[in-house]
Amino acid sequence: MTRQILVGNVPIGGGAPVAIQSMLNTKTTDIEGSLAQIRALHNAGCQIVRLAVPNMEAAEGFSQICRESPLPLVADIHFDYKLAIAAARGGAAKIRINPGNIGGEDRVQAVVEVCKDRKIPIRIGVNGGSLDKKLLEKYGHPTAEALVESAFSHLELLEKYGFHDTCVSMKSSTVPTMVEAARLFRSRCDYPLHIGVTETGPVRMGLMKSAMGIGALLLDGIGDTIRVSLTDDPVEEVYAAKDILKAAGLRKDGVNIISCPTCGRTQIDLIGLVNKVDEALKNCKKPITVAVMGCIVNGPGEAREADIGIAGGDGCGMLFEKGKQIVKLPYEELLPALLERIKEL
Repeated sequence: MTRQILVGNVPIGGGAPVAIQSMLNTKTTDIEGSLAQIRALHNAGCQIVRLAVPNMEAAEGFSQICRESPLPLVADIHFDYKLAIAAARGGAAKIRINPGNIGGEDRVQAVVEVCKDRKIPIRIGVNGGSLDKKLLEKYGHPTAEALVESAFSHLELLEKYGFHDTCVSMKSSTVPTMVEAARLFRSRCDYPLHIGVTETGPVRMGLMKSAMGIGALLLDGIGDTIRVSLTDDPVEEVYAAKDILKAAGLRKDGVNIISCPTCGRTQIDLIGLVNKVDEALKNCKKPITVAVMGCIVNGPGEAREADIGIAGGDGCGMLFEKGKQIVKLPYEELLPALLERIKEL
């Protein structure tokens, strides 16, 4: 079991459920816009949100946002240690730094001291795209070993000043590298891990890479908090993270939709129906499995393990529970009947 840190009231590591994170794409100086996005993320199921703090004006905005945010906020800091100190004093629940790019040890120590005083954890962020030149010369390119060595050098620096309230991330845009780095780190250390694939590309490929990388590690029992990085609305990152956790069997709340692939027997708009069910139940918290099947003959049997479902035929369909038919209905009444019955469950 890993060590545990607290980001606001959200535990990370130590056997706690895997926490979902995202990052705002608003300017941190845009107070109302940032708060609106935080609330949308909160409603979608996000637990921790990170904000960019590139200058002192953003640090002041960060402080204002902290006062009204329904979620704990992480300040994302690069280069200027004074910004980390300002964010910590302004209400940050966690500080994300790369100790290698904020200057000398005295500056790292200054950040550590303010975080110790305020009991604010630090996330060490190692990225394959910004490794130290000496490591690149040693390994030739951003290998898993290079990422891990970088993480340990930063951990040792924080430990030198008596700081252990730390989370580590080692991200790469290459899935095998990210997975190998996390496995190697976990075999040597028990600090909690923030896992994710970075710079994943277009949404379709981003979802694929994230599911492969994050999913592989979760099935190994590795990963204490996750962020799915997508070139999309951050809310979609949260929904993707929830889906990955459900697919890995680590999240039971929320709806699990199963549906058959279309074939020549399909006589309804199954793709459209599944999308409507998915959208309608996106924020449903009930831990149920819902089946949407395209064949009224085989559908109920194939989905008998579902709690509830619908199967369509030629102009009609049926509502079923645990594989048993409840009622036969015209096609256009299937979706309303399904949603109404789910409300009653």
